[in-house]
Amino acid sequence: MGAPLPRDPIADARRNWELHGWGEVAAPMAAITAIMRTQQILMARIEDVLKPLGLTFSRYEMLALLSFARTGALPMSKASALLQVHPTSVTNAVDRLETAGYVERTRHPTDGRTTLIELTADGRALTEKATAALNAEVFGRSGFTSVDVEDLLRILSDFRRQAGDFA
Repeated sequence: MGAPLPRDPIADARRNWELHGWGEVAAPMAAITAIMRTQQILMARIEDVLKPLGLTFSRYEMLALLSFARTGALPMSKASALLQVHPTSVTNAVDRLETAGYVERTRHPTDGRTTLIELTADGRALTEKATAALNAEVFGRSGFTSVDVEDLLRILSDFRRQAGDFA
C-alpha cells in the first residue's frame, strides 16, 4: 500500500452525495464503499502471505475446505456449493492445484458419475503452512477489536441471511 491519504475519501464521497441531494442514501453508500475498500486491503494482506507459497486465496480456500473434510476428499459439486462459487471456478482451482500436486481427482467409490477432489500429502502440508502464516500475519492481526469482530460477524451474517446466502 502507498502512503496514507490526508483525508478519508469515503467520508468526502459521503459529503458529496449529501451535497448533490442524495442524503438519504449517503450513509449506506459510504458503508458499502468502506466494506469494498476493506475487502481490498484485507485481500492485499492475504495475497502478501500466500503469494510466496504459490497460492491464491481461492486455491487456499479449496485446500482448507478439503483439509476439514473427514476423509480429505469432497465431491466437486459439494466443494462448489460450500465455497459458494461457480463449478467452473472450482474446476479452474482444482486444475491448478492438481498440476502442482496438491490435490488429485478420484472416482467416487459408489457413484461413478461423481468426481472427488482429494488432498494429497503435499497439499495437506502446504495447507498447514499457509494456515499458520495467515493466522499469524492476517487473522491474528486483523486490526479489529474482539468486540468489533463480534459486531461485524452479527451485522454481516444478518445481511447475508436476508440476502438469501443461507437459511
